[in-house]
Amino acid sequence: MSELESILKTELADLGADIVGFGSLEALPESARAGLPIGVSVAVVYPREVIKGIYEYPTQEYVKWYGLLNERLDAIVSRGAEILQEKGFEAIAQTREYVGSGEILDVTTLPHKTVATRAGIGWIGKCALLVNEKYGSAIRLSSIMTNAPLSTALPVETSSCGDCRECTDACPGGAVSGKPWAAGVYRDEFFDSIKCRKTAQERTKKNLGLELTVCGKCIEICPHTQRYLQSE
Repeated sequence: MSELESILKTELADLGADIVGFGSLEALPESARAGLPIGVSVAVVYPREVIKGIYEYPTQEYVKWYGLLNERLDAIVSRGAEILQEKGFEAIAQTREYVGSGEILDVTTLPHKTVATRAGIGWIGKCALLVNEKYGSAIRLSSIMTNAPLSTALPVETSSCGDCRECTDACPGGAVSGKPWAAGVYRDEFFDSIKCRKTAQERTKKNLGLELTVCGKCIEICPHTQRYLQSE
């Protein structure tokens, strides 16, 4: 690990990052990555009890942590970009201000999940969430684009979900088709984001009286998430 990589990982971990990975973006269109060849993927993990609590419906605690982790991620990637810029490199933090909140549009030019797969952090599950071997889907993501000379991981290009149907069968909106993801497969080929958002809005309204699009059932039900929840 280079000195720059060590500094970056250490400082981002001190700010609360649970996972930091580096991936090559060069296989992606230049327009999607602002012409920058390297992605820094950052993940933060939900507390176990928060995810255990959404067994039936999204909870107020889940909504609170959803916001807290988003704020934490914005601070982490902003500082990460500053470190790289201070070292003389270009860097763009993909904060919510940069990419949008996701409450109106549910697609971005360069999704954090794409950066995460390029950085070897995990694969895209059948529910269109990133799945990490250690934490399942109980994470939130952000990313940085840069031209810093960072050592990149082997990208993850195929699903490890296999024949599992837990999220497919549990999705209250029927948004998960059960088809596996692979690099280059567009999300709408295996997942219905419109059904997901509509159902999430209904469930949040019913249980919390809030106009938000949070649900979390596919996070909680994932066997990889369950292993994390039971690993205390």
